[in-house]
Amino acid sequence: MASLNKVFLIGNLTRDPELRYVPSGTAVATFTLAVSRVYKTQTGEKKEQASFLRIVVWGRRAEVCGEYLTKGSPLFVEGRLQSRDWETQDGQKRNTVEVVADNIQFLRMGPKGEAGPARKTPPAEDVETINLSEINLNEDVSSNTAKSGAEQGEGPAHNEEVPF
Repeated sequence: MASLNKVFLIGNLTRDPELRYVPSGTAVATFTLAVSRVYKTQTGEKKEQASFLRIVVWGRRAEVCGEYLTKGSPLFVEGRLQSRDWETQDGQKRNTVEVVADNIQFLRMGPKGEAGPARKTPPAEDVETINLSEINLNEDVSSNTAKSGAEQGEGPAHNEEVPF
């Protein structure tokens, strides 16, 4: 039997990402993405329905998300659904479904520095995407703390404007 588990989402962050490290040293970022749909009721009235989805990002992508994303940031997420079960300290069984991101693209609307909910549907020429798959995700993060990206020949210096 064939099977497919693929999710594509575009939405805005509801809060800043939470970045932490598991005991092995791998970074993991979690955040909530608000996505909405607009539909018409039987009476012709337009309604908007929002859904809030937990997103989990691992490795270097998680560190980049923690560094550059803030509440309200528009984002494209490609990933898969994953369910988890656990038991609380008082013995209650819990479960959740979350999106594990495989690819993330930052979306910027309007002039530099103006992102977020100010404009809901920007003209296509005003949307710029930053594809995280173009960033060297295998570089050692600890070596980056000593020198800025510009000193290493990559990216902007700390005093320059970030490209997203």
